Amino acid sequence: MRRITRNLIAAPNAAKEPLPPSESEMIAPISVRIATAVRMTGIGRSKLYELIQDGSIEIVKIGSATLIPVASLHRLLERNRQ
Repeated sequence: MRRITRNLIAAPNAAKEPLPPSESEMIAPISVRIATAVRMTGIGRSKLYELIQDGSIEIVKIGSATLIPVASLHRLLERNRQ
């Protein structure tokens, strides 16, 4: 039986011309989930939940999703800037 493969060689000009940013790259999120907030801030998950509990970080609940407004993360970092 013969195996069929695709030719994955790019067009010659493909590497030279930058692609325009996609719509998802142009729109900044206004809120993120817990895991993304942890990656964005470098704060551990447990510490993030502590900050939510004491009111330092706002959350928005939509159904079972817990969202954190990105502006709340920015405010937290500004308050703690040294």
